[in-house]
This record gives sequence, structure tokens and C-alpha cells, in this order.
Amino acid sequence: MRQTTVVDIDAFTAVHAAEWDRLRELSARRRLDGAESDELVRLYQSVATHLSTVRSAAPDPALVTRLSDVLNRARTRIAGAHEPAWREVTRFATVSLPAAFYRIRWWSHAVTAACLLVALVAGVHVATSPEALAALMTPAEQEEYVNEAFASYYDPGIGFAGVVWTNNARVAALSVAGGITGFFTLFVLYQNAASVGAIGGMMAAHDELDLFLTLITPHGLLELTCIFVAGAAGLRLFWTIIDPGHRKRSVALAAEGRALITTVIGLAVALGVSGLVEGFVTGSELYWWLKIVIGALVLAAFWAYVYVLGRRAVRAGATGDLAEHESGATVVTAG
Repeated sequence: MRQTTVVDIDAFTAVHAAEWDRLRELSARRRLDGAESDELVRLYQSVATHLSTVRSAAPDPALVTRLSDVLNRARTRIAGAHEPAWREVTRFATVSLPAAFYRIRWWSHAVTAACLLVALVAGVHVATSPEALAALMTPAEQEEYVNEAFASYYDPGIGFAGVVWTNNARVAALSVAGGITGFFTLFVLYQNAASVGAIGGMMAAHDELDLFLTLITPHGLLELTCIFVAGAAGLRLFWTIIDPGHRKRSVALAAEGRALITTVIGLAVALGVSGLVEGFVTGSELYWWLKIVIGALVLAAFWAYVYVLGRRAVRAGATGDLAEHESGATVVTAG
């Protein structure tokens, strides 16, 4: 016949209350030395046994609640409480994001050089070839665009900045998303570079190259850089499929894909800044040289952010990927 053990709650509490109080005290401390940490774990295990005993032999609600509260506090202290959301945001902005940008910096510079070359070739071709110039627009359309439409496009205001941001974000997203194919990203980059170059060539053919550069430079420095970085991120993803390195292809692709999400978020913010510059600086009444200085400072701030914080983050082991506890553990494989 099964026997039920009866526990005297008052006596049980009198014997173990000191341990419970000590566990609560250690759980509340901000700092623990090695001996105190070991004591905290030992007491946690003991009190967990006490709670089990009370629940099975003398389920006193008040005591169960008391011990559960002590154990919850101790468990949080041992396992570590979740950091406040603002710390996660700070870590993302100062570690994960600059690391993601820094890791693709050479890809970004290579894409920038290639796109500038395409734009230059397209611009020179349109400016020097009557056939290429005529293929863009009719003479009447060219006159209207050069003399009115191009300058009037830059209408200062938050609404215009929002439209610009949406359009640029779409181009960047296409460049990134197309990375899985590689070819689509190259197509988007080529089309964008050739289009900008052709417009510049048409403006030059009508002796308005200075107007073109004055209006496109303030915001274009950062805006086009973001497009180039987006393309670099997409191409880096494609290259991971070809050459995953020492990792399994699926593992490498997953890691680069997660880092790509980090890059996209950062580019959305950067494009928002360029949109504000385009909406409030490019079309403003400021001196043209001041507009260009503002654009140059914004671009310099972007690359300083990438190289200063990014280099430090990468040297510390950051990649722009999620932390292991967020992305899941990776199975180690040989070969």
C-alpha cells in the first residue's frame, strides 16, 4: 500500500527559510564573485527540490507562490535577463550594420567603379552621337526636359522626399533581391547607370552639364552609393552560391542571406537621408557650392561610419549575421 509523506509546513519553513532568503539576496545582487555564483547555483538546485517536496507532500499555496517567486528570480539571474530593446537597437546600429557594410566594402567600390564607367561611356556616347541623342527623345521633348522638367522635378518638401525615398528603395530592393540570380542585379545596375549617364549626356549636348551636376550631386552622392552597395550585397550573395568557402553551401547562403537583411535595413535608412537631402537641399535656394558640400559631408559620414565602426566590429568577430541564439546552432561538418 502506497504511503503519503506528510510535511509539517511550519517546521519545514523554519529549517530552510535561511536558504530561501539567501537565494533571494544573491539573486538581487548586481555583481557576484566566483564563490557567490557557485552558491547561487547550489541554492537554486536545493530550493527547486524544496518546491517539489512542498507541491507533492504539502501543497500550501502561499509557500508554493513564495518559492516559485524566489526560483524565478534566481533563474533569471543565472540564465541572464533579456537586454532592453534599446540595447539591441544600439548593438544593431553600432555593430551588426556597420559590420555588414564593411564586409562588402570592396564589392561596393568595384560596383561603384563599374557603374561610373558605364555612366561615363553612355554620357559621352549620347553627347557626341546625334543618333543616340535622337533615340532618347524628340528635339521638342529634349528642349522641354532640359529647360524645364529637369530642374522643376526637384520640388522641395517632405512629400517629394517621400516619393524619392520610395523610388530609390525600390531600385535598391531589386538590386538586392536579384542577387540570388546574379544576372538580374547586373541588369538593374547597368540600366540605372546607363540611364543616369544618358541624361547627363543629353544635358551636356544642350550645354547644361553644369546644371545637371549641380542638381544631381548633393543627393546623388549618397543615393547612388546606396544603389551601388545594394548591388554589391546582391552580387556577394550570388558569389556565395558559387564559392561558399569552407562552409556548406546551404549554411553559407543562409548566413549571407541574414546579413543581407541587415544591409537592406541600413540602406533604407541611408536612402531616407538622401531623400531628405534631395527634398530639402537640392531644390532649395542655397548656394550651389553649399549644396554640394552638404552632399559630400553626408557621403563622408556614411563611409566613416562603415570604415570606423565596421572595421572595429569585424575585428571583434561581427559579420552582420544574427547572433547564434537567434539564428540557431550550426552543425559542424567535416570536409
